[in-house]
Amino acid sequence: MRTVGVEEELLLVDPATGEPRALSAAVLARASLDDAGQDVFEKELHEQMLEFATHPQADMERLHGEIVRCREEAARHAGGIGCAVAALATSPLPVTPSIGVNRRYAWMAEQYGVVVHEQLVLGCHVHVSVDSDEEGVAVIDRVRPWLPVLTALSANSPFWQGGDSSYSSYRSRVWQRWPSAGPTELFRSAERYHRRVADMLATGTILDDGMVYFDVRLSQRYPTVEFRVADVCLDAGTAVALAAVARALVDTAAREWRAGAEPDEHSVSLLRLAAWRAARSGLSGELLHPATLRRMPAETVVRALLEHAQDALAASGDLDRVRQETARLLHDGNGAVVQRGLLARTGSLREVVAACVRRTQAS
Repeated sequence: MRTVGVEEELLLVDPATGEPRALSAAVLARASLDDAGQDVFEKELHEQMLEFATHPQADMERLHGEIVRCREEAARHAGGIGCAVAALATSPLPVTPSIGVNRRYAWMAEQYGVVVHEQLVLGCHVHVSVDSDEEGVAVIDRVRPWLPVLTALSANSPFWQGGDSSYSSYRSRVWQRWPSAGPTELFRSAERYHRRVADMLATGTILDDGMVYFDVRLSQRYPTVEFRVADVCLDAGTAVALAAVARALVDTAAREWRAGAEPDEHSVSLLRLAAWRAARSGLSGELLHPATLRRMPAETVVRALLEHAQDALAASGDLDRVRQETARLLHDGNGAVVQRGLLARTGSLREVVAACVRRTQAS
């Protein structure tokens, strides 16, 4: 069975005001003193965010336990210096992000200007193991039309700089400002994938292959494909369901590739529209159906995703888990719906953050 790892980015906030705090260096220093935290937590572009990475897991229950443990550890280390963590993909309250100190971040700030300063966005990246780069690229080609559905399920960033963005996943729109971000054309072979990356590096527009921000890419560090389209999820259970779906999509795509089935020929321009629609609507409106790229109710499109990946989900034992979580999201709403509901009830973005801090730690 393929292994899965999850990277989550968490927002550091003041527990009293809900405002982001630029304290990642201090949190990381505390974590470095803890044997359990030394290889879990990582620095990110902005000092108001903290990233952790799970170990590869084949069993989704173990993955869930590790995500919960990492969130608890992040909360403990943050609490030790007077701040808290929240699984929010953007800050509901206004913020002036602080860029971390290192040469790479300095190069990015000089090269991209305001784009870097407005990139305080927090995602959930899912790594799924593959047998080879050739299999990985075959997977990348075949999962492209399904990626916007993952964005819709995870959408957890309705607010931006103190106001409602009108989007469910505004994080994904901000992320698209990077020159290398977004959906990709068909590669059809690992050789063509690596040639494209080399050509991008040769332009000097990106610094290294870590800045190849495709929606799904071959990992530079691990034998995995990395899904990069999801917001960080308010609930750990949603992140686990996304990881299970990502693995099922990889299994399904690999099986199609081995059987000689060709990938869909959807153009990048249409895939961009599908991604925009998912970011705008989330699960509260219509999405573009991955087969036809025509508008259909979100529930219909989510059902199509489950039908597409059903055999793989059943084989891994994840079908019931994913059905239950997607049904809950469709009924109760994703993180964007929860945040807007909290604002409607309390009238305070500060209270939205406080409630999400509690929910992050209770996942």
